[in-house]
Amino acid sequence: MLQQEPSYWLMKSEPDAYSIDTLKNDEVTLWDGIRNYQARNFMRNMNIGDKVFFYHSNCKPPGIVGLMEVKDLNIVDPTQFDKDSKYYDPKSKPENPRWDCVKVKFISKSNQILSLTELKILFSEDELLVVKKGNRLSILPVRDDVAKILLEKI
Repeated sequence: MLQQEPSYWLMKSEPDAYSIDTLKNDEVTLWDGIRNYQARNFMRNMNIGDKVFFYHSNCKPPGIVGLMEVKDLNIVDPTQFDKDSKYYDPKSKPENPRWDCVKVKFISKSNQILSLTELKILFSEDELLVVKKGNRLSILPVRDDVAKILLEKI
């Protein structure tokens, strides 16, 4: 059976909530708390071995700060059932969960941030969705040709 080439993704996190340094220290984490159906559906299209650009958002400057790899799939997001979690969803039931997550593993931290400003210079909105004005999705697919350029820059 042929080994499938990895797909590429971009996943955002606010560094004060979960940073590339935290992931480096933890080595592996659940990417939980996703409460947008389109972002969740992108996550459901991931495969083990896919590569993920770690993007720090809602900070100055926002941008790509490292690389992760998808290690496990289709994990029920435990935060949806935790009444003390800001990601609690009272409409989600253990017998029919709405939200799931993936497990990711740290690969590398960039020597310097590849900022949103730089990304806007390098790519159009059609090439890299994160540069599109008003795009708030926390998980985005990245085209292979764009990923190759990003990998050279981080």
